[in-house]
Amino acid sequence: MAGGTVSRTPHFVLHRAAFEASPPAGPESDGQRKVLFAVHDEPWIGAVVPKRHAKRAVTRNGIKRQIYAVSAAFEARLPKAALVVRLRLDFARKDFPSAWSQPLKASVRGELLQLFDKFVIPAKAGTQGSLSAPDVIPAQAGIHKPSR
Repeated sequence: MAGGTVSRTPHFVLHRAAFEASPPAGPESDGQRKVLFAVHDEPWIGAVVPKRHAKRAVTRNGIKRQIYAVSAAFEARLPKAALVVRLRLDFARKDFPSAWSQPLKASVRGELLQLFDKFVIPAKAGTQGSLSAPDVIPAQAGIHKPSR
């Protein structure tokens, strides 16, 4: 990836790139900078979940949902930059036989919390405390509570 690696866990890696584009080089460039992102005042999150590491679509989509849910929970503490979370290693099918089981969800979420916790800007003193692991938002985490 063009940006630098800022955090890593056994299955995921987090890359960061600045919003500003570098000036074009070469004889054909007109010296103008190209805009890469329309958003400059908040973090931009991307997810790369290759088919070679998550063969089934339901698994890939579940991992992406978890990436976006965890990043939303950390959004206030993320820097204003383009961030890409990439799955770099598959979750062993012998450990998680179901395509999107509760143990797999918990494992993915746990690693993503570690990934973002290593990278986020620490909470300021006097605010609502230091959040090392944000509260789980059930709808975003794919967890459904039984109705009463």
